[in-house]
This record gives sequence, C-alpha cells and structure tokens, in this order.
Amino acid sequence: QVQLVESGGGLVQAGDSVRLSCAGSGRTFSRDTMGWFRQAPGKERELVARIAWNGGYPYYTDSVKGRFFISRDNAKNTVFLQMNSLKAEDAAVYYCAADSTNRGLYEYWGQGTQVTVSS
Repeated sequence: QVQLVESGGGLVQAGDSVRLSCAGSGRTFSRDTMGWFRQAPGKERELVARIAWNGGYPYYTDSVKGRFFISRDNAKNTVFLQMNSLKAEDAAVYYCAADSTNRGLYEYWGQGTQVTVSS
C-alpha cells in the first residue's frame, strides 16, 4: 500500500517555527517531484512549496518566501517543510503530495496535518 504520512503539526504561537515531515512507504518517491499544499477553512487548497526529485528547483508561493524551506532525504523517502516566523494566516491543514510525472500532476496524497497558529 502506497502511503504518504505527514507529521509535525500542532498548536504553535505566532513567530514560532515548526518542521513538518512526510514519510513515504510502499514505493520509492526519490524520482518524484514532491509538494506541500495547505488548505484553510473556506479557502481553496494551495501549493505552498515544491521540490524536484534531486532537491533542486525549489518553488515557494509568495506568501511564504523567505520563511518556509522545503527539503528532502531520498534515502529515507521523506520530505520536510521547515516553517519559520509563523503567522496566523499560515494556519491550515498541510498535505504532502507526490508527482511522478514531474508535470504538476500529483497522484499520491497524505492525510494532512493540522497547523494552528495562535496570536
């Protein structure tokens, strides 16, 4: 069974840092583009960050540039999202996803982890 399992979310204060992890199992994701998405209540899901299979070409949505950093450890089939200087507007359910096509088609999704930011 192919799975992506996120962890690391929780309740934090504005200005804090949190690192999310996404562990893959059932297949290797080392050749996939990996993405972190988020969805806040009443809002559409948005791509927050993306990283190529070799760790290159990181992409960040404008609102998190300079605060969030995506990385991966292919040997551990894991991708990370380091979130710094958290703001109330960063509160959402965060999902990781895998794109084996490397064309923006994410076939595998985790169940999500909640990040709540108190101000």
